[in-house]
Amino acid sequence: MRTIDFARFDMDSGYVYARLSDGNIILINCTAYEQAYADNMYERSELDYLIYNNPVEYVKLVFDDNPVRLLKTITDYTPLFLQR
Repeated sequence: MRTIDFARFDMDSGYVYARLSDGNIILINCTAYEQAYADNMYERSELDYLIYNNPVEYVKLVFDDNPVRLLKTITDYTPLFLQR
């Protein structure tokens, strides 16, 4: 089982760099990941929060099989035209 030893977000490139326990280094393109899985601004803000405050958890989310399930459960999305 690989674990994440280190993760850091590089604002200049838009990538999260992570080093795994087996010595591999991975790069995650955050913009492409958000475009693929986040459907609205609330889900994007949740991903942005993880990127800046806890990049290790962001890498774990990327390794998860179903990130959409997590994003749908932690965000409360109500379109503006339905709010009164």
